[in-house]
Amino acid sequence: MNLKTRLKITTLIVVLLASISSFAEDELASAPPQNLDPYEKFNRPMFYFNDWLDRLVLKPISAGYNKIFPTSLRKGISNFYNNIDMIPTVLNDLLQGNFYQATSDTWRFGINSTIGLLGFFDVATEIGLEPNREDLGLTLAQWGWKSSSYLVLPFIGPGTVRDQLSWPVNYQYLSLYPYIHADNLRYGLYFSGLIVRRAELLHFEGLMDEAALDKYIFVRDAYLQRRAYQIERNKELGNPYLESNKTLAST
Repeated sequence: MNLKTRLKITTLIVVLLASISSFAEDELASAPPQNLDPYEKFNRPMFYFNDWLDRLVLKPISAGYNKIFPTSLRKGISNFYNNIDMIPTVLNDLLQGNFYQATSDTWRFGINSTIGLLGFFDVATEIGLEPNREDLGLTLAQWGWKSSSYLVLPFIGPGTVRDQLSWPVNYQYLSLYPYIHADNLRYGLYFSGLIVRRAELLHFEGLMDEAALDKYIFVRDAYLQRRAYQIERNKELGNPYLESNKTLAST
């Protein structure tokens, strides 16, 4: 499937999801405040299954990765995966109509891919191009589907109904991975990225274990609060006029 066909299919899917989200938003507008975790009886077993699987497989591999590779090399690998993630970020910037941010993120991707040696060195941040990450879930939120129920899926982890519907589309049509035709390379690169991300989170596990009386609620609330912050941030992200007004107001 060529790029033009993928873009057409992506557009159709996004329009369909946005139409569904607009209908859902209209329905919720006249309803009382909703429970954002109506599927808790399903979510909790899925959460503990994922947690068990993580401790059995992903956590030991990630701990070994942290132990074997020095900090500087791990940082470079993390930068490399952050750079790969800039591809769906730029495309979602465009779908959100955020052309200023799309330009900034495109420059960031181009500089880190060339001068930064495929992203291993984060040169863009050093010259003032701050990191940003977008996905189709945030795009749908920008289009109107702001409120969505919490949903935990096996093997995938925490999300919302909006985000869980979005990530396969984001992966298949907006990310780099489907364009890597060698299966071993494509899946090896993707799952290595999962290990890198999981290894980064190991530093925060002690804090979470100490702070959380109920680990399920801790993870749920942290996820929902972060997504709410990202959705609100995207209303102003990349708008130079709002940024300059904030600067003037603070002086």
